[in-house]
This record gives sequence, structure tokens and C-alpha cells, in this order.
Amino acid sequence: MPICFDLDGTLGHFSSGFVLLREALGQVWGQTPTVDELRRCQGSTDWEIVDELHQMRFGQGLDEAGYQAYETACVTRFREVFTPGVQAAVGYRGVLEGMHRLAATAQVWIVSGNAPGLLAFKTELLGIDAAIPRLGSLPRHNRADLLHRALREGSGPHLYVGDRPHDLAAALAAGLPFVGIGEAVPGDHPSLPQDAAAEHVITAIETALGRAR
Repeated sequence: MPICFDLDGTLGHFSSGFVLLREALGQVWGQTPTVDELRRCQGSTDWEIVDELHQMRFGQGLDEAGYQAYETACVTRFREVFTPGVQAAVGYRGVLEGMHRLAATAQVWIVSGNAPGLLAFKTELLGIDAAIPRLGSLPRHNRADLLHRALREGSGPHLYVGDRPHDLAAALAAGLPFVGIGEAVPGDHPSLPQDAAAEHVITAIETALGRAR
């Protein structure tokens, strides 16, 4: 019964993330994608976004080697910025604690749109237990595809916790109940503030799972 959590905006936040993505691509491509180009992207994962930007800039899709080059540059850039004395990640303590408490008795995954290496770095910064499996953005996979991969690990009901409309859309595409974090995903599902206590996170998830049985 995997309970899947998004990372950015759900478990914490890393300010200037899209700025660093653009800077990393500028290092790899020799030209930094514009803010307008980034806004025109429709995807929500690193693979989708970088592939779309590559098509805009070069007229053809991204390949695995190009994605690896982006991932390496992006991790390097994040390591330069998110270091003591420069910039700090902000973790949502109650949500993180709730996730860790759930992981003691249930299958919990982090399913994120970050490239795998970047996801590993961010989860380390947030102090997430290394035993919780992570699934980052893969070539030719959208967010719903990633959720389907995680769900192979156990029988339902499953659930996705996220903070953005694209998280809700992916949950619906994968046939999952959804719990929202923050105010950006209104709708007929449980929603919690980013400073929710662990007990409230656990209760909301267990209630949503109970309705799905």
C-alpha cells in the first residue's frame, strides 16, 4: 500500500529552484533558457521540462545523455547554493514527521519531479530517512507514470500527497485519492496547511485511505 509524497512544496521548499534549473542549463547549453520559455513548458517533471526547453532551443527532443548532463550540472549548482552560510532548505516539520511515522507501519515513497540525483540531494538536506524509497524524474515518464511505477510495490488502496494542480492531475490519472498541502490545490479532497501537525497529517491520510477501501 504505497503512500506517495511529492517533495517540493509538500515536504519543504527550496527557493529559487527554477532559477537554478535555468542556470544549470545555461552551463550545459551555453545559453540560459528564458523565463518565458520556462513558463511555456507544460510538463511538471525535470525530464518533461528540460525536454520541452530542448525542443524550443534546438528543434529536437532530449536524449538520455543530455538529461544526464543537465542532472549533473543541476546537482552541482544546488550544492553550491544550498550550503551553510549561503542558503537553507525549509522543511515542513509536521508533514515530515507525519511521513516518517507512517513509514514505520506502511509503505511510503517519495515520488518527485526532480531528477534522481537532485532528489537524493534534497531529501538528504531535509533529513529524510534513507530507508524511504525515492523515485525521481525518468526519461519519457510523466508524473502519473512515476506513480504507477511506485504502486507496483504493493496492493491498494494507494494515495498521493502533493501541493500543486499537477500533483492532483497525476493522482487522478493514476486513480489515486489525494491529500493536498497548502492552498494551491482546492477541490473535494483533504487539504492541510504547510505547518500542519504530524497527527493531523496522519489523520487526513488515514481518512482518505479509508474512503478509498
